[in-house]
Amino acid sequence: MQKQVHSSIPTSSGHWYIDAYADHESEPMPHLVIYPPGLDTTGVVTVRVHSECFTGDVLGSQRCDCGPQLERSLEVISKEKGVLIYLRQEGRGIGLINKLKAYNLQDEGFNTIDANHQLGFETDEREYHVATLILKDMGITRIKLLTNNPEKVTSLERDGIEIVDRLPLMIEPTEDSIEYLRVKRDLMGHFLD
Repeated sequence: MQKQVHSSIPTSSGHWYIDAYADHESEPMPHLVIYPPGLDTTGVVTVRVHSECFTGDVLGSQRCDCGPQLERSLEVISKEKGVLIYLRQEGRGIGLINKLKAYNLQDEGFNTIDANHQLGFETDEREYHVATLILKDMGITRIKLLTNNPEKVTSLERDGIEIVDRLPLMIEPTEDSIEYLRVKRDLMGHFLD
């Protein structure tokens, strides 16, 4: 895993740098690092590790809080000159097709965890080691982590990243996301009110 390209992009929310990380330059779906000008990697850096969610990030799905989490994270990252790592592990690591199958099972009454189990997957198939590799490649070892997920905290600390602080990322539930968020809190241990 190495940085394949560094680029910049002007957006409606400001100017951003984007680095693509992959094992080879022909990888069609690299992991991305997004950060504003002025990033200083020598101190404590505010970091969001965000797993890809096409339905939430792109379509604005109300089933989850992913899209609003991404938007809020970018606001914080811009203000604090931090880093957002966008990991290509859709649907808690099961891929978009299986995620949509899980949606169908949820429509039949299964919760998000049971739907994954019905499809033969673990509760959460995501892996955060690559985020650690990216952070270390960037020279970042001390962070404030923007997350509600205890597994991200545990994984990054286990891999040698010092988490100086965990910043909560609370999103107001919608009628369609309230049960999903309860499952994350009650069955997955996420830090949610």
